[in-house]
Amino acid sequence: MCGFAGYIHNYGTFDKEEVIHKMADRIKHRGPDDAHYYIDDGIALGFRRLSIIDLEGGRQPILNEDGSLVLLFNGEIYNYQELREELIKAGHVFTTKTDSETILHGYEEYGKKILDRLRGMFAFIIWNKNTKELFGARDIFGIKPFYYYKKGKEFMFGSEIKSFLSHPNFEKELDEDMIPLYLSYEYSPDERTIFKMSSSCPAHTASPTKTAN
Repeated sequence: MCGFAGYIHNYGTFDKEEVIHKMADRIKHRGPDDAHYYIDDGIALGFRRLSIIDLEGGRQPILNEDGSLVLLFNGEIYNYQELREELIKAGHVFTTKTDSETILHGYEEYGKKILDRLRGMFAFIIWNKNTKELFGARDIFGIKPFYYYKKGKEFMFGSEIKSFLSHPNFEKELDEDMIPLYLSYEYSPDERTIFKMSSSCPAHTASPTKTAN
């Protein structure tokens, strides 16, 4: 299953490493096999892994050749072997045998158009350390979950909204209007979540192929 969590952190005085560890621990059930983290001067990323492909070498976050791009990925890419061969011929160097790394090098080669080449179920983010750009996407059917929260300078994201509860700046306000919908369908039928949304404090699910720049 796997799961990830992260947040932009060019502000705040809290312990950034402690917070991302706690956020990832909230979704430990999604990835009991391994945990790994990445922190630089702009972002904090955490990953919980359920090991399936490349059990020894497939830890995330995964970095590209020069360390400028960082990937977190949850899902399965069905045509990754075909894409991998295509990218190797184009000169990309792989360090794992995972489908995850195919997305990373595919983004290097094709930019956002890599989405047109992916066949599978996925939610992922790619952080560009040099440009401070965050690119995120979810499969068109929304099979893999992708939540995000934005308020002012605050921006956090993850596979489950419960990971946000461990961030000191996440505002928790129940949206009572969502309770009947959740009890009727046992899920949220639109982009809203159980937490209240407003122009200043949204917390919701990502739309299919949603990007954040």
